[in-house]
Amino acid sequence: MTHLLSASLLAGLRERAADYDRDNAFFAEDLADLQAAGYLGAMVPTALGGGGRTLRETARDQARLSAHAPATALAINMHHVWVGVGRYLHERGDSSLDWLLSEAASGEVFGFGYSEPGNDLVLLGSRTEARPDGAGGYTFHGRKIFTSNSPAWTRLGVLGLETSGGGGRNGRAGRNGSEPRLVHAFVKRDGGGFEILDDWDTIGMRASQSRTTMLDGAHAPADRVLRLLPPGPSLDPYVVGIFTSFEVLVAAVYAGIGDRALELAVEAAQKRTSMKTGKVYAQDADVRRRIADMALAQDSVWLQIDALTRELDEAASDPALDRGAGWFRATAGLKVRVTDTAREVVDQAIRVSGGSTYFNGSELGRLYRDVLAGTFHPSSDDSAHATIAQSLLGPLD
Repeated sequence: MTHLLSASLLAGLRERAADYDRDNAFFAEDLADLQAAGYLGAMVPTALGGGGRTLRETARDQARLSAHAPATALAINMHHVWVGVGRYLHERGDSSLDWLLSEAASGEVFGFGYSEPGNDLVLLGSRTEARPDGAGGYTFHGRKIFTSNSPAWTRLGVLGLETSGGGGRNGRAGRNGSEPRLVHAFVKRDGGGFEILDDWDTIGMRASQSRTTMLDGAHAPADRVLRLLPPGPSLDPYVVGIFTSFEVLVAAVYAGIGDRALELAVEAAQKRTSMKTGKVYAQDADVRRRIADMALAQDSVWLQIDALTRELDEAASDPALDRGAGWFRATAGLKVRVTDTAREVVDQAIRVSGGSTYFNGSELGRLYRDVLAGTFHPSSDDSAHATIAQSLLGPLD
């Protein structure tokens, strides 16, 4: 597989990662380098001005990026999620997000404004109010959290709930009348109607600057309202595209952290010497087994990511591969397994590397803090188990 990001570019990102983490600063220089390399349009079809990378190739690219600068990779991920949705629809004959693909190729930065405090429904519901403007557009009013790329996004995908029954002119509306509808739309940064709080002071993934966004009148005109759907589960391709792109690409970021942790553990084992035996720890049977266990786990992770992304890519042209609702089970399970594995691999790498990892200057210590964020991305462990149980046992009464 060819690599889009050069070794010299990645080396520069790794050099800056510790400084961004220490200063709790946004990855502005990284973003400029990645934009210059055409990375923000990597998954855009070539006919629309992009790099034509597949989901599988992008997952690999994201893992390499994460192995050098995890927080940068996580934030860029949220942009790639939207490009992935656009590509998913485009490949299936739906041009409703072709404008997004073209804008991504031209340098616009997309943010993901869906997460809300206390909302465990995620894509199935929203605490944000969507108010119709009478012309097919909506204004949004609510609180969004974990909004990566907060200092830099120029377009923000948002989700809100319309309860007024005002309706719109969107031909893809889920249903008419006064029943509540979920409104999926995009707002522009220069349109105002929002406030970004300076509240990102976390233990890990600090450079992502995934700050809270207060929406208070942010406006999406009719042509940027993409779906009006009933609350609850949906097999609308727009929803399937969001879910699958998000889960797969998040998994790739944490797989990259696991890859780097394994690499650092091998380096430590080859450098550290036991006073007891006088040999490097690479000659210690227990250390060798621990590292072998880490490698077995990472190998399994990549078998899963490669297989599922290849199937998602090929399903665009082969309907027989379309799992329908089964994509939710497959990708939610992938995200949980990969993030759990990454945490275990990092933990084992720390055990191999010793007490130096407890200091702030340790890259492995930073990975330990960064990998914990995987717990909080949807799908959570509980949510994934509920999804899988429903696929096997049917819904709860």
